[in-house]
Amino acid sequence: MDDHVGPRLRRLREQRGVTLTALAADTGISVSTLSRLESGGRRPTLELLVPLARAHGVTLDHLAGTEPTADPRVHAQPVVRHGITHIPLSRRPGAPMAFKLVFPPHTPPGDTPAPQTHEGYEWLYVLSGRLRLVLGEHDMMLQTGEAVEFDTRVPHWFGNPSPYAAEVLSLFGPQGERVHVRARSR
Repeated sequence: MDDHVGPRLRRLREQRGVTLTALAADTGISVSTLSRLESGGRRPTLELLVPLARAHGVTLDHLAGTEPTADPRVHAQPVVRHGITHIPLSRRPGAPMAFKLVFPPHTPPGDTPAPQTHEGYEWLYVLSGRLRLVLGEHDMMLQTGEAVEFDTRVPHWFGNPSPYAAEVLSLFGPQGERVHVRARSR
């Protein structure tokens, strides 16, 4: 295992376009230790691999190069937030996340959008029904088969004003998992 971890760490870092200095700042591991790990001059320990796996958004198994033995199927655990059902379609930490969102009729209740912001970039695809999207100064109705993508730092809100359920596919990166902050009106 030790012979493969160093090259794998270097490959992950280079694929992400991250310098040793930036990775050191992100993980708290010195540049010289990181360099020795990548070149095979330092033995990988759990204490070093855990923050590196977190920084690269991969599992320890991935760093060690072990073959996955677990069931690859995603066993969705739906969560209902504000009346909207979120069904996870992916599970890899640090990777872009996929969700199926189910909006019951007239969800959320009322017709007053409350735009929010968070870091990241979101992509939505309407599988069925209609979805109202308020994005900055734009207020639009998305129909079945329409997709949108936007920077989530722009105040946004979406809901289903119709009398029928709407189903939406949502994709966003790790930044999109952060807590939403209500956007202040000017």
